[in-house]
Amino acid sequence: MLMQRIVVLFLALMLAGLAQAGVGIEHWQSPAGTRVYFVRSPALPILDVQLDFAAGSMFDPPGKEGLASLTHTLLDLGAGDWDETEIGNRLADVGANLGGSLDKDRASISLRTLAQPQKREAALAVLEQVLARPHFAASVFERERARAIASLKDALTRPDTQASRAFWAALYPDHPYGRMSTPESLASIAAAELPQFWRQHYNAANATLTVVGDISRAEAEALAARLTALLPAGAPVPLPAPPRPGGAQTLTLSYPASQAHIFVGMPSVARGDPDFFPLLVGNYTLGGGGFVSRLMQEVRERRGFAYSVYSHFAPMRQAGPFQIGLQTKKEQADEALAVVRRVLAEFLEQGPTPGELKAAQANLVGSFPLRLDSNRKILEQVAMIGFYGLPLDYLDTYQAKVRAVSAADVRRAFARHVRLDQLVTVTVPAP
Repeated sequence: MLMQRIVVLFLALMLAGLAQAGVGIEHWQSPAGTRVYFVRSPALPILDVQLDFAAGSMFDPPGKEGLASLTHTLLDLGAGDWDETEIGNRLADVGANLGGSLDKDRASISLRTLAQPQKREAALAVLEQVLARPHFAASVFERERARAIASLKDALTRPDTQASRAFWAALYPDHPYGRMSTPESLASIAAAELPQFWRQHYNAANATLTVVGDISRAEAEALAARLTALLPAGAPVPLPAPPRPGGAQTLTLSYPASQAHIFVGMPSVARGDPDFFPLLVGNYTLGGGGFVSRLMQEVRERRGFAYSVYSHFAPMRQAGPFQIGLQTKKEQADEALAVVRRVLAEFLEQGPTPGELKAAQANLVGSFPLRLDSNRKILEQVAMIGFYGLPLDYLDTYQAKVRAVSAADVRRAFARHVRLDQLVTVTVPAP
């Protein structure tokens, strides 16, 4: 018991110290024109590197939805002098991991390796080849395209997938955020289109680089110059026109299922919007605070309509969605939806009570250090700051900005970003 208390006290002190110390982000531009963000973290002998490109699914050409995803998938499935097996073996030999992700805005390539120079160099040599000389081999392309089509066909048999796709398409009918891959669009993609997409989007000017770990500023500058010099020449990819506000819609899709999936929302807020913190604090009370949220209390606790109900804002490069979601019995979908709409309307009119505001701020401030308690989490936060062009002191001022939010701020922000007359409602299956 004594040892447990000591460990708990140590972790509490460590997190408190982290919250006070903040994250020192250094920023510069590499000779190739890439924005670089660096955090020196000598506590562990680890180096994390991430490159983010404006190469997410929003950049798929019309009719070729899935091209961004296939391009990203094939990057490390053969590069330079090595096939995918050799790449995996070389990383395993030095205990390194190569990963990545893709969403609607960005495509990411990340490397985690030991910071020891010999190990680090071996891992970076693999990353260099993946960045500069991906194979996009026809045989690998055919295999991965077939795998993607099979996976999508399986996903399309599930009502939650149907509901989510219908929701996004209705939110963004005239914007790339609303376009999604289909078996037909994947089948239409040719192998030659992948290297074309790569050259256009995976270039130095269209990238940000984040480095977190046990290396010096001088070493980070050399690493950044080395990696970004290998990227294709090019320019930042222009964004499409912002999504246009639409009117309210209610869509019901028939499907053979006993449980109804319900989504309610609208395009709402972009990254960097000054209303982000009032929306964040207010949403904790509305539907982001678990069992203490109003939606959970009214929909689950008082009426038993759903096991879980939530709301959230998803800021993106352009206006991302405000969304409420729940799953309930098909026979009571209309009743559950009526409660959701009433709770939302009341919150838009009244905002949080003083007690709710205080509880939301305490939770968001108190849990914030957990977002920075590892190198990988710091990497994720700093990469987000870099890609979306947020202020370098974003993490240092986060808690103060949460504390500064008033109930009036919440009401004003919600009035600007959540409109009852513009909400899209999707229910699958139909009641």
